[in-house]
Amino acid sequence: MIKKVLFLFLIPVLTQAQRVGTNVDRIVAKVDNYYILRSEVETIIQRSKEQDQPVDKCQALESLAVQKLLVAKAEIDSVIVEPDVVENQLDARMGEMIRIYGSEKNIVEQFNKSIESLKSEVRQQVTEQLTAQQMQQTITEGMSVTPAEVKIFMDNIPKDSLPTIPTEVKVAQLVRLAKLTVAQKSELKQRLEDLKLRVEKGESFEELAKEYSEDQGSRTYGGDLGWAKRGQMVPEFEAAAMRLEPNQMSEVVESSFGFHLIQLLEIRGQEYHARHILLRPEYNRLDMTAPTQFLDSLRNFIVTDSVSFSDAVRLHSEDENTKYTGGILQDPSTGSDRMALDLSMEPNLYFTVDTMKVGTVTAPLPYRSADGKTGMRLLYLKDKYAPHQINMKDDYEKIKQFALINKQNTEIDKWFKEAIAEVYIKIDPEYQVCKLFEY
Repeated sequence: MIKKVLFLFLIPVLTQAQRVGTNVDRIVAKVDNYYILRSEVETIIQRSKEQDQPVDKCQALESLAVQKLLVAKAEIDSVIVEPDVVENQLDARMGEMIRIYGSEKNIVEQFNKSIESLKSEVRQQVTEQLTAQQMQQTITEGMSVTPAEVKIFMDNIPKDSLPTIPTEVKVAQLVRLAKLTVAQKSELKQRLEDLKLRVEKGESFEELAKEYSEDQGSRTYGGDLGWAKRGQMVPEFEAAAMRLEPNQMSEVVESSFGFHLIQLLEIRGQEYHARHILLRPEYNRLDMTAPTQFLDSLRNFIVTDSVSFSDAVRLHSEDENTKYTGGILQDPSTGSDRMALDLSMEPNLYFTVDTMKVGTVTAPLPYRSADGKTGMRLLYLKDKYAPHQINMKDDYEKIKQFALINKQNTEIDKWFKEAIAEVYIKIDPEYQVCKLFEY
């Protein structure tokens, strides 16, 4: 059963109890010191139906038990996830909730809880999920598959069971970001100058960071970024930090992340320990006129073949993730440059690309980066692939990924056989029929 449900626990979920703002629930399983609630099982079942991959209560329970087992063993083996990784994922999760519900006010009304209370609950889920992922990666670290193994994997799939690959597209983007005005920059700098003055008058840098910093990863820890090696931080930040003496504060520093007030804590050789207060612009207030006009002009050169889209991206795009790959977007779940043309795609992207013809370029469209920056972008539909039965010629990279997952699952199954003997597992009588972890 494990192979079928192994990755279900990675689905981010909010339980029904959280949705209605109630604590009425009951424990249906215990794995070591970790509990599984009935509402968690029911939520997995509901989410699986929504994603067109329905599972029954036993599969849902086992997927959750797998997660708890991985987390329990991670604790034993001292496998940890860094706090800033958790906070970044939490921010992304809350951002997605705001996109779904429209505003924080709507979220509060929907869940009957404050944002901070809800974030506290979701933080625990995120921590467990990321810890389980980290443990799983530790188990399968360094694994790969050879071309011969890929062929054997493919040959072992019955011909009448070969899946159909849906319509896929290869899409590129060219991004121009909105720029801060002089007045907006001055406002952010002045706010940090005021905070610096408060520290100089005796207030705690740490407490002010907790209250005002917009770096969610370090904010909880008073802006503390831990030890960093040279080259680890963005150049502007590192250059300013390395000029400081211990306990000294910097002038306001601008980087691609926003504006920083930095305090150096310690330095040893090629490493330094600093904390900061970060303020970011309100990107939704930025003027889109300049990036729109720039892209309008550039699009004219592209459609008249005065410049290729990939060259225009290399010369003018401000998205560092795609600038040097011709602007090609990747499927976030697979890393492939061929994305399924379905609702798994970012909604705005899907509804745009679905109406495009191969070789065409859109007019400038609104754009928002993963870290919240806003601007405009051009989209270029480079290629479109019709639905077809999976085959080695057209889909080798996909088959290779499936073969690797299958090999990793086999290794994890072996790990589970040993791990379940080391932890305490108790199942509620209602779920005894599930026979968890039987091989």
